[in-house]
Amino acid sequence: MKKLTIIGFGRFGKTLYELLKDDFAITIYSRTQKDANHQPITTDLQKAYESEIIFYAVPIAAFEEVIAAHKQYFRPDHLLIDVLSVKMHPAKIFETYLSGTKTQALLTHPMFGPDSAKNGFADLPIILDQFKTDKKTYDFWKDYFTKKKLKVIEMDPKTHDKTAADSQGLTHFIGRLLEEYKFKESSIDSVGTQKLLEVKEQTCNDTWELFTNLQHYNPYTKQMRIKLGNNYDKLFNKLLPQEVTKDVLTLGIQGGEGSFNEEAALYYLKRNNITNYTIKYLHTAKNVLKYLHEGKIDQGLFAIHNSVGGIVTESIEAMAQYKFSIIEEFGIKIAHALMIRNDAELKDVNMIMTHPQVLAQCKESLHQKYPQLHKTSGEEDLIDHSLVAKFLSQKKLGKHIATMGSSRLAQIYKLKVVEDNLQDSNENYTSFLLVKRI
Repeated sequence: MKKLTIIGFGRFGKTLYELLKDDFAITIYSRTQKDANHQPITTDLQKAYESEIIFYAVPIAAFEEVIAAHKQYFRPDHLLIDVLSVKMHPAKIFETYLSGTKTQALLTHPMFGPDSAKNGFADLPIILDQFKTDKKTYDFWKDYFTKKKLKVIEMDPKTHDKTAADSQGLTHFIGRLLEEYKFKESSIDSVGTQKLLEVKEQTCNDTWELFTNLQHYNPYTKQMRIKLGNNYDKLFNKLLPQEVTKDVLTLGIQGGEGSFNEEAALYYLKRNNITNYTIKYLHTAKNVLKYLHEGKIDQGLFAIHNSVGGIVTESIEAMAQYKFSIIEEFGIKIAHALMIRNDAELKDVNMIMTHPQVLAQCKESLHQKYPQLHKTSGEEDLIDHSLVAKFLSQKKLGKHIATMGSSRLAQIYKLKVVEDNLQDSNENYTSFLLVKRI
């Protein structure tokens, strides 16, 4: 019997042993395990490489480290066989470390594991590539695996990885996705549901290390994940209504009634002769994009930049969380007024609560004219100064608080304007994005 060594004795190493044990004198090398089915395991590398045939049942990420560390033991009569689930990676490693030697190397990918092989190996597929073996050696292994009733598929490394990304890589990704979803059986499961449960169980029985290695060491799995994500978005959006209300544009905006977002929305609607519309006042860019994603609005509007205050941080942070398509970017000129409750006097006020962008656009004016007032922004929806104005009018906020924004807010909510045009520049423009679902 030919002498054969299995390097590594994890879940697949044990499966490989069951496949080969009747036909070879097997040595098992493992740094961690001491006994396998009453078979002695050596930790002596020199003894391990006394065999003519070396199988590497090691994690994908560890493969190069193992080959580099074992290179000193390679002989011209050795045949090195990998069983990794990716093929371009081990091919590259073998090319590097076997350059200038007569050591042979065979690429294989047994498309089975402990779960699928628990009832035997008949009809299970195995991928072979001759790579760095002579014809006689390659024909021996091709014939051997055929006699073991495996389904032998000959495939070069690049074709393998491209194909595996859309089969094994996708399957493992879906299985892990189902686990993250906490997908579980129920009393009304269909045959299809049961098969999904089988996919989850089978893929998640493998280690997290194998999953991440499959995704990182196959150069085509990234493309698979991007394609899957794009098609998910496409299908998700197909299920949403084209219009929330038929023949009416439902527009969600970052501000409330009387805000500059409303002013920008009305400017856009008038310019485009849109008369059938509903405006939803959502107060934050995050709410706008969330509602758009969920199909609760048809289009969204939010500010992204001001000529004095710069980038609208709130909007940029929200944009990082959602996918959307830009319909148009446009700007309007804006002016800021300081206003207080109608039952308050300026001497009662010690705080200005408004959007951070308003404070940025009026920084110098406020410093010079109202240095005694503390400047702050509200949390969550109260970051919107139109909502602050509304709460002031409803006396939900104390009269020690003032706010700033369009003087129209004072008209709507019956507030007193202390001073208008407090922006640092007369040429104060804010840019807005009008967006829709992709």
